[in-house]
Amino acid sequence: MESKPKLPKPPLPSNPRSKPPLPVKPRPRPPLPNASTWWLLLVLAAVLIFVYFVGNRPQRSEISYGMFREQLEQKNLQKVDIQGSKVLGEFKQAPANPQPSANKGGAPAKLDKKFETVLPPMALSDPALDRELRDLLKDRYQATEPPDNTLTLMTAYLLVPVGLFLALWFLFRRARDSFFTGGLTGGFSKSGARRYEAGDKSVTFANVAGLEGVKREMQEVVEFLRNPGRFQRLGARVPKGILLMGPPGTGKTLLGRAVAGEAGVPFFSINGSEFIQMFVGVGAGRVRDLFNTAKENAPAILFIDEIDAVGRHRGAGLGGGHDEREQTLNQILSEMDGFTQTESVIVMAATNRPDVLDPALLRPGRFDRHITVDRPSLKGRQAIFEVHTKDVPLDVDVDLERLAAGTVGLTGADIRNLVNEAALWASQHDKTCVSTADFEYALDKVLMGVKREEVLSDKEKLMTAYHESGHALLAWLVPSTNRLHKVSIIPRGRSLGATQLLPEEDRMNIGEGELRTRLLFLLGGRAAEKLVFDELTAGAEDDLNKATELARRMVTHWGMSKRLGPVAFRDGEDHPFLGKEMAEPRRFSEHTAQVIDEEVMRILHKAADQAAAMIQENRDQLERLATALAQVETLDEAEIEKLLGPPAAKTTATAETLRSAQKRTQNPKSEARNLKQIQIPKSP
Repeated sequence: MESKPKLPKPPLPSNPRSKPPLPVKPRPRPPLPNASTWWLLLVLAAVLIFVYFVGNRPQRSEISYGMFREQLEQKNLQKVDIQGSKVLGEFKQAPANPQPSANKGGAPAKLDKKFETVLPPMALSDPALDRELRDLLKDRYQATEPPDNTLTLMTAYLLVPVGLFLALWFLFRRARDSFFTGGLTGGFSKSGARRYEAGDKSVTFANVAGLEGVKREMQEVVEFLRNPGRFQRLGARVPKGILLMGPPGTGKTLLGRAVAGEAGVPFFSINGSEFIQMFVGVGAGRVRDLFNTAKENAPAILFIDEIDAVGRHRGAGLGGGHDEREQTLNQILSEMDGFTQTESVIVMAATNRPDVLDPALLRPGRFDRHITVDRPSLKGRQAIFEVHTKDVPLDVDVDLERLAAGTVGLTGADIRNLVNEAALWASQHDKTCVSTADFEYALDKVLMGVKREEVLSDKEKLMTAYHESGHALLAWLVPSTNRLHKVSIIPRGRSLGATQLLPEEDRMNIGEGELRTRLLFLLGGRAAEKLVFDELTAGAEDDLNKATELARRMVTHWGMSKRLGPVAFRDGEDHPFLGKEMAEPRRFSEHTAQVIDEEVMRILHKAADQAAAMIQENRDQLERLATALAQVETLDEAEIEKLLGPPAAKTTATAETLRSAQKRTQNPKSEARNLKQIQIPKSP
């Protein structure tokens, strides 16, 4: 029977419920070796060629033709092979080197048994030499053609150029590929943002202490990243951008990482200066790459540290704007406007100069929420001490509350550095735990500087003692919110001595009386020098600068002059390179400027006269304090109280307590009524 040809099977009907086949991903092409690999291969090939030509050569001594004839006459030749004009042979016994050796004190050294020499032209045609060699060596004498290394040399000469050509070809190929993917600057246009995963050194709000109000503000951002639908169903819009403002070291970057750790989302961090490059347009490309990466990993947090490096006023400063920086800023503004409300990407930025940022960057829709991260309060500093001393063994005499009260104005970074310095100092003295003395040393080092190894003369030491005693005496006699903590004449930093005051409490405002008390304190050292030595020294330079600046602010900024009244006088722009003009025009006349100078001088002269009068009235206390300070170099609060008695602040507080007690005794019924209205907290 005739077999029927097989027909192709008809295609099966497509099932609407069946899933379409998954697309087959093309196999990725293996990456090309980079340029450094090719250069390494070329160097390795050159080394191998050198070893081949040099290492394969046998060790032979080069001798002269005269020595060769001499050894032939002495019949000391074992074997000879003549290759053209070169003679390769071997001695029966290695002869002595005719040239003296410097390594052996001039004694002749032996040559190798194998040797080589070159025949002169006349010896090539000398039949007597050939006859002598045949008679002496017989079959150990031969004449061969020299080896032809032309092919090997040509291969070696061509190998290096071919290798260079291949390396350049691969370099151009990589440049061509980058041109089609991202331009010749495709490598530069990568943002370089560092990604921190949720489980990678996870930081949460538990690691951030002293910023309770700020953490409450950031908790809303965490809730949005965890459950964005909760806000979107009611049409709520979570801020696209959050700007953290505050002094350096207050924990702005730490807050950003804590938000990412709490929400469990990727955290991309980059510095504002990394956008600015030499080529115009590279920064804008990096911004695009950064925002695209954040969108691909949404929900995510994009953190830009020191955004003032790229976000300053456009067209500001001397010489106009900067093309690269302004294009980068424009790209940031465009990318932040391009965010939709379902992308769940929040931009956080940190700066300590919000006054120089461009207004377009601060408007709602970009950085909607501005959060101030200020220096921590007393409770905040105590919490920060507890966080940083968690892994530090503390002595029983360490009181964290007292340390927090004595570190007013320090940021979280400062406190961390203080704890570290105390631990280092305790480790250097082989202690098992960190004590209060170690914290006192670290506090002096952080606030006043490192101790200088300088020896003062007796006169300089005595003058410094009287100068610092003048400051300390006025701080002790005049009631103030700042208590005298320590006075020292040990040179630290740029000063020969220091008088350290510690605030009793955190202050957000200050009155005129406290300012005038501060002027008395600043001018006390100069008054003591003038009273004791009847001359003025250059040691009061810093005191005069601070006092003059304080008095000028009292007159021009705070309206504390009766002659000028409640008017603010601004001299000009403090930072001309950051503003729109080099200097703003002065808004008052020359006569007003003269009046300002007169009022500043009047305030300073009055404070100097009061300081001199108080020093004169308490001359005996000044002498006791200066004499003790010159002997021991450092006096703390308890030692000063033994010398001078209780300070004026304690005396004033005691007098007020006595007066209130007398009032309660005279009118007990009214006091009882007042006590009913006051809620006295229970003691812990």
